[in-house]
Amino acid sequence: MDGNAYKTEKINKIRWKPEINEEPQHILTGNNKIVLWQLVKDAPKLFKIREYPYCGAVTEIKFLNTELFASSSSSGSAHIMGFSGSGIAGPLIQDYVTWKHIHYFKNGNPSPCTALAVHDPSPFTAVAANNFDVATVGEDGRINILTAESTAVVRTIDNADTCAIKCVTYVTRDQILTSNQLGVMKSWDQRSDTNQPISIFMNRRAAVVSQITHLTCHPTQRYIMVAGDEWGIMTSWDLRQNKHPVNILSAHKGAISAIHFDQERADHLFSCSQDGKILHWSPKTKTQFMVGDNTNNPWLLPEQHVNDKLKVTSFGYPTQTPFNCMDISGNRIVCGCDSTGGKHMEGIRFYQPTLKYLPLLSLSNNSKDLRML
Repeated sequence: MDGNAYKTEKINKIRWKPEINEEPQHILTGNNKIVLWQLVKDAPKLFKIREYPYCGAVTEIKFLNTELFASSSSSGSAHIMGFSGSGIAGPLIQDYVTWKHIHYFKNGNPSPCTALAVHDPSPFTAVAANNFDVATVGEDGRINILTAESTAVVRTIDNADTCAIKCVTYVTRDQILTSNQLGVMKSWDQRSDTNQPISIFMNRRAAVVSQITHLTCHPTQRYIMVAGDEWGIMTSWDLRQNKHPVNILSAHKGAISAIHFDQERADHLFSCSQDGKILHWSPKTKTQFMVGDNTNNPWLLPEQHVNDKLKVTSFGYPTQTPFNCMDISGNRIVCGCDSTGGKHMEGIRFYQPTLKYLPLLSLSNNSKDLRML
């Protein structure tokens, strides 16, 4: 293992490997291979532990628990993968379940599986591959519902959309939300006997239609959905009445790559973009927004009142390197980006051309903003 030997490659997806009652010390990245990295606390540095060649380009990685994760590929396949064994060189990466060619065009050619979503009622508590529902979408306009217990596809909606579907997320165990390249969002009930969405709405601002690039739901109030688009705009939606966005926020100057609510403090949200910045959206006061409290929750307030409730802190790098992906674990953020020339950044002890690790960023309960330790 060589902590200084890296290749200049684009990182499509990045995830902290979760641990139970412990701070994660491993990071998983995906491009045309899946790589497991170990964090050295006191350096801080990342050491490459394992590398697994992938079939196509990784389009999504979602952990199911501490040892298993789902991945999707530009080759039209999806996988349940995981770690086995341990030793000096670390655990092996294995492919346990593969759904081959579940996305394909009418001429039979493989279609990229553009996104994948996972729902599990009790994540990060068990190693066995059960009770996991997986939804995949692709450029073929198809939706597949899978279960980790079987290699058979549970359900397929062949003509879910007339164009490429770009995003998918679980709202509840039975409800998924998709968005296509034209900004059209559709809500689907997996229990329905028909292949028709239960609602359709569009990401439209005046006469402008924009492609949704990321969807995420509030951790405790799942009917609150936040979407990021190709123009750097972030919109909040109340899925109980989803004809129009509740508010529209000018967030970034480039396409939004990822949006994440803080799982421990759901009133905090982070977004990253192709403009090379990360934005931290936090309450201006210490008031905690209670479940069902729609009067104080900023994501359900009209635009004219949002600025009274939310504070936005921006941080990034002077090079403005585009961020392709992001993940959060506790008070730590890790981002993946395109390759650039290697350069050490002041205040950041570790830097690698394609992987930005930010161990010194801390969310302090006593400070108003993200601060550098």
